[in-house]
Amino acid sequence: MKYVILLMADGAEKPWADQTPEEQAELMTKFGAFDEACQARAGVEILAGEALGDGDASTTVRHAGGTRTVTDGPYAEAVEGLGGFYLLEAPNLDVVLELLEFLPRYDIQVSPVVDPM
Repeated sequence: MKYVILLMADGAEKPWADQTPEEQAELMTKFGAFDEACQARAGVEILAGEALGDGDASTTVRHAGGTRTVTDGPYAEAVEGLGGFYLLEAPNLDVVLELLEFLPRYDIQVSPVVDPM
C-alpha cells in the first residue's frame, strides 16, 4: 500500500537558512537514518521525497463560482506549513509509524493513497 507522509514545519524548528551547519548536518543525519531504515525493511520503498520551499514561495489556486483566483502564498494562514513529503510503499500503517521514529520530531500527517481503479 502507498502512503503520503507530510512533514509539517511548526515554527519550533529554525528555518533551514538560519540553522548552523552543525544543526543542518544533525537533521540530515536523521533523514539519512530514515532512508536506511526503509531500505533495510522488507516490503518498504521510498517512491518519492522532497523538501519544499517556504509557504511564502507557494501559489494558491482557488475555484469558486466559476472563477479561478491565483494568489501568492500558502492556502491558509497557519502556524504550521508543509515542509516536505515522502511517498512510501509499505505493507501497512504500523510499519510506516515504526519507521517515522527515525525522522526529526516534526508534526507528521500520514495518509493512505487511494487507487481509483
